[in-house]
Amino acid sequence: MASEYDQLISTIKAYHKDADFSLVEKAHKLAVDAHKGQRRMSGEPYVNHPLRTAITLAEMELQLPIVIAGILHDVPEDTDVTLETITKEFGHDVGSIVEGVTKVGKVKYRGVSRYVENMRRFFIAMAADARSLIVKFADRIDNLRTLESLPPKKQYRIALESLEIFSPVASRLGMGEMKGTIEDLAFQYVYPKRYDYVKKIVQQRYEAKNEYINTVMKIAQKELKRSGIQMTSMVGRLKHLYSLHRKLEKYDRDITKIYDLIAIRVIVPDVAQCYSTLGVLHNLWKPLKGRIKDYISQPKPNGYQSLHTTVFAIGGEIVEFQIRTEEMHEAAEYGLAAHWHYSEHEKTSKIPERHKRWIDELARVHKEMVKGLKDIESIKLDFFQSRIFVITPKGDVIDLPEDATPVDFAYAIHTDIGNKCSGARVNSEITRLDTPLKSGDVVEVITDKNRKGPSPDWINFVKTSIAKSRIRTHAKKSISDWIKGVLPKK
Repeated sequence: MASEYDQLISTIKAYHKDADFSLVEKAHKLAVDAHKGQRRMSGEPYVNHPLRTAITLAEMELQLPIVIAGILHDVPEDTDVTLETITKEFGHDVGSIVEGVTKVGKVKYRGVSRYVENMRRFFIAMAADARSLIVKFADRIDNLRTLESLPPKKQYRIALESLEIFSPVASRLGMGEMKGTIEDLAFQYVYPKRYDYVKKIVQQRYEAKNEYINTVMKIAQKELKRSGIQMTSMVGRLKHLYSLHRKLEKYDRDITKIYDLIAIRVIVPDVAQCYSTLGVLHNLWKPLKGRIKDYISQPKPNGYQSLHTTVFAIGGEIVEFQIRTEEMHEAAEYGLAAHWHYSEHEKTSKIPERHKRWIDELARVHKEMVKGLKDIESIKLDFFQSRIFVITPKGDVIDLPEDATPVDFAYAIHTDIGNKCSGARVNSEITRLDTPLKSGDVVEVITDKNRKGPSPDWINFVKTSIAKSRIRTHAKKSISDWIKGVLPKK
């Protein structure tokens, strides 16, 4: 128990030397007393878990109220200490975060309706104070790290839920590092044979390619320095196991088609030097056609920004480079959580609009949805599958699920646009309304002002819940209007 606390203090000191450690000590003492006598399935004292949760938050260099909330996050639900006591002793900020985590409670599977209700509470609490979500992620990471003490069926359920719900939410909120950690920890319990296969491939390829990557980096560093680029850092980044697994499945397990097993990440001071770095690398090595991606001028919907390029490096071997500023790197690693990084300067409490829109929409859908398996599966398909970003003719970015169609795009803009949709142009070419869209497509909706509403057949190919809902609503209204029209008037 002492070692976890000591580790927490040293982690906080590394980024926040002037922190009020008396508050941390006070939270630690309260947690130890409140959880006294409680033990986890492994037999260890329960208080170790919230301390490790707090360590994860401190490793992300988050503000002190969030770290303290990590220490106390299980106290109101699992002990006699009330939320009112926590708010009184540690302030409104800590109380609000702990309340959000407490509202979620333990997500336990006790039949479909109970599960759906828990998930609904999860996202509504998230909309109330998004910091509670960050604590919940850290809590989930420690639970995944200690799954070995649970029965196999419970291991599988928690791990699967982590892959299907927690990981996609982290992705949508730009929390790349948490997403990768959750996926890799859950992977081995959901797909153990595939996990062993991918882990073996990574070990073999890493050993074979590590020395080569180091040589490429030395040459690149020398050339960038000669060109006057003030590089902050350059490191080789090994791809997360689950992410590699998904790519291997896409390419029929052909590892030679995976170019970013070890990607070289270059951090520079500003945007201008990002593009200068790209130019230097392309002068040094020939770029691979179709593999240059500019996410700086056109960020992903979750806010991710970076330049990606794949080049034929020494001996013609293919290597991927990712170029970004320190600020972009922080946003890519921590996403929404980066908003609450500790800083000596006061930060605004306003959540970035792109995150807030999605959180509010998700909370709305969960609040309205009918309890049942069909609904939770629909939510997974709409909100949690892989995403694409499609562009309007004016340059606005619309965030949609993978394989969404022009009709989904139309309803994402406005209900009237969807209802009046009669055709679409994708990249300036007339396209069928059931055509799956791809990231980067420029889509223009053709409308007919005389159109009375959507075609009922659209329900068979649209992907988003909003499109399905609007089409069903109009179909019901049409039937109701027809019935009214044929019935004799009183």
